[in-house]
Formats: sequence, structure tokens, C-alpha cells
Amino acid sequence: MKAIILARVSTEEQKEAGNSLPAQVVRGKNYCKQKGFTVVETFSFDESAYKVKRDAFDEILDFIGSCKEKVTVCFDKVDRFSRNIFDKRVAALYDLAMADKIELHFVSDNLVINKDISATEKFHFGINLGLAKYYSDAISDNTKRAFEQKWRKGEWTGQARLGYKNIIDENDNRDFVVDTDSSHLVKKMFELYATGQYSAKKLQKKMKELGLKSRNGKEVVPSLIHRMLRDKFYIGIMSPKGIEKPHKYPPIVPKPLFDKVQSILDSHNKKPFKINSKPFTLKGLIKCDKCGCAISPEVQKGKYIYYSCSNYKGKCKRLFVKEEDLLKPILKAMRKMKLPQQKRDETLEDLKKMNESKNHFHERMIGNIQKDYNGIQTKLDKLLDLLVDECITQSEYDNKVKQFKERQYELNQDLEQYTQADENFHVTASMVFSLASRSLEIFESSEVNEKRQFLEYLLTNCRLSGRNLLFKLQSPFDTILEVADEPINLPGSDSNRRPID
Repeated sequence: MKAIILARVSTEEQKEAGNSLPAQVVRGKNYCKQKGFTVVETFSFDESAYKVKRDAFDEILDFIGSCKEKVTVCFDKVDRFSRNIFDKRVAALYDLAMADKIELHFVSDNLVINKDISATEKFHFGINLGLAKYYSDAISDNTKRAFEQKWRKGEWTGQARLGYKNIIDENDNRDFVVDTDSSHLVKKMFELYATGQYSAKKLQKKMKELGLKSRNGKEVVPSLIHRMLRDKFYIGIMSPKGIEKPHKYPPIVPKPLFDKVQSILDSHNKKPFKINSKPFTLKGLIKCDKCGCAISPEVQKGKYIYYSCSNYKGKCKRLFVKEEDLLKPILKAMRKMKLPQQKRDETLEDLKKMNESKNHFHERMIGNIQKDYNGIQTKLDKLLDLLVDECITQSEYDNKVKQFKERQYELNQDLEQYTQADENFHVTASMVFSLASRSLEIFESSEVNEKRQFLEYLLTNCRLSGRNLLFKLQSPFDTILEVADEPINLPGSDSNRRPID
């Protein structure tokens, strides 16, 4: 059989953790050689699995689609395939495998996806995708903590506001300073608006005359002016994640002037009003299978809820279906997802064996972090000796100690994160089982809005065909239904997966 090898990395950390592109390609070629596959094409690319627009991956999909005979598509691991379980490309390749047009081979995970796989293997695949997403999210927390550390110091991590500019300091760190070419014009804009004689559009013309331009060199537009007039950054307050914090940069606008501008802006706002809308369990979740229009709910006779096609395109005849009839197949699926405890335990144990390679990565990363922490502690001890021997001043000692302690704090956070990620990697699978088993209980005990949110998380591609509701469950809940139909004694590792010869 012909084979295509796909190697992908999205971060420098992955390249340094044995997942480099050459390493993936070598493992893929060795695998194909052992299996007797003929490699016809090899793709290697740096690309995030979370990007909505993945050009390189889309080109590969086109290449696979152009093949006239069945091919094997080899990835190193499931997380090299995708860490986003909602990626349409995952569904596209999976559907090709189920249609017997391709086979998906995951070399290091010893997993093969084809039309003959069992429900348990499908569940393994879905869980692997879900765990890969969790794993990626856990590691990305390192970046988030770095940002939080900067915010605690009053440093902004976003784009420089108009009136400020980016610089690189003496330590090659990115920073901001007041832009002397535009900051006075920003302040002038606030002063002019505070007179009450300018609208945003009129102020735009005035600022154009004064020479204020946006960061890309174009004239400022009314919408930008309005955002700037509301922006507290100009008085020394930043809002990372919507939480206001003081920043370290010099303010451009005095607070009394800013407050006066806010008062004028608030006086222009109309009185807010609320649109009364009765909550419905399935509102916004179902499309018409015939025309694609929304299926909208309405109350008849004061208490009965019916759904019908909105017929926006004028192609359908209004056919009303009771909400309780639409919910019947959904509730049936929820009842079926309550697996026996023995089947849950055996499947979880099998999953644990499949993901042992990720444990080795955690152990290596934890060891590196501990080594760095101990190295800094050694430097602290030497630094104290230098102070005692009067080789450095007290001020120099204090500055260095502060830097080293901050780094040790960050390493402690990293250590905690990796440890939790290692523990929670398999706990996530258990939580999926628990959620599936309790889905009916959760649904029936929830309020209408909560029921709708729960169904939005659980279901996908809901369509109304005549009086029948067609739907799919989100991965991996869809394969839990198939696992529920299989015998309790799950097959062993040798039959479940395809080990390398």
C-alpha cells in the first residue's frame, strides 16, 4: 500500500522534546518499511493545530483527495494530527477512513483508524483527541503565567496604544514608551471633545488637520476615536482579561479631563432596554434538513411548545412538532451512555497504556525544571559569598536575589503545572465517562437555559427532517454509545491496536 507521512510541530518546545520534524519523519519511514508500505510523499511543516486557517494542512488534504487509490496516512501521534477536536479537517480525514478511502496510522501511539475498527477503538481515538487538547491547554498555561507575571509588574503585553510606541530595552525585552510625535495630539483630542462641541465625526476631521494618524499611517476613523476616548490606558489603567490594573507607563491624559469626557459620552447613550424572550430548550440548536433555515419555537394554547421551520427561504411547508417529541431520541441516547462500571474501568485502563509515552515527556520536563531550580539555588549561595567577601554591593546583591527568586517562583509554578497535567491527563477520560453516565440526571435537574447550554455542548449537526430529529453527539460522546453495545470483556492491547512489527 502507498503511504503519505505527515510531520508537524507548532512550538519550539516540541522540537526540543523529541518531536522535531526530522525525528517524526524517521519514525514514520521506519514504520512504513516494517509494514511494507511504499512512501510516495512526505510533508513536514510548522503549524498550529488551533489555527482556523491552516494552509499547509489544507494543501495536504487536497493531495490526499487527488489520490486515485487507497493510501495510508501516517502521523507520529494523535496530537500531531490535531489538538482541536472541533477541527473540520479531523472530521474530513476521519470520514475518508470510515469510507475505506484511506487509513490513518499513528506510529508512536500504535493506533490504526480504518473502517473495520471497533467502537472501543473509535472511543480511544476520540479520547486521545480530547486528551491531546487538554495536554496542549495545560502546557500553554506557561505562557499565560508569564503574561500574568508581567501584569503584576504593571507591564502591558498587548499592542501599543496610539500615543505610545514599542521599543526594545537594554536587556532585549519588548517594552513601551510615550511617543512624543503623537502623545500631545492624543491629549489634544480629549481636550477638544471635553468642550462638548465635537462629535466623533467632527473630531476626526479636526484631528486630521492637526496631523494625527493611526499606527499604519492612515487617518483615524470615528470608531477608533470613540474607543480611544473610552480607553483608561491613557490615565494609567490597563485591563488584561477585563480586570483593571495600574500600568507602569506615564499617563497621557489627566484623570479629571478623562472623567469629563466620559460624562459627555455617557450623556449621549440611550436608555437601555431588554428584549423579553421566553427560554426554550432547543432554541437555536436545530436547522431544517430541507432548506437549512432555523427551526424556531413557539407556545400554543398557552402551554404547549412546538417547533417548525422559519421558512425564511420560502421552500418549506410549516410543520409543527412538539418539543417533547424532539427530546425523546436525545433522552434515549443519554440513557444509553450510562456504561457499566466494569466496562468503564477496563476502557480507562486501556487508555492509560496507550498514553504512556506522554508520561515519559512529563518526567523529562519535570527533571529539567528541578535541575534549573537547583542551579539557581547554587547561584544564590555563591552570591551570598560574594556579598560577605564584599565583592558586590548590597544593592547589587538585592537586585540579583530578586531576579533569582522570581525565576524560582516561575519554575515552581511550572513544576506544579506539569505535575498536575500528568495526573489530570487520565483523570480527564474518567471525567468524560462520568459526565456521559450522568448526562440524563444533569439534564433533567437543570433549568431551561442550562438544558440548552448542555445540549449545545453534547450535540452537533441537529436537523429536523419532517417530524424526525436527526443529530450527532460531539466526540467522544458519540463513540460511548457504540462502546455501550460491545461486550463487557474488552479485547486486549494486541487486538485493539496495531503494534509495530
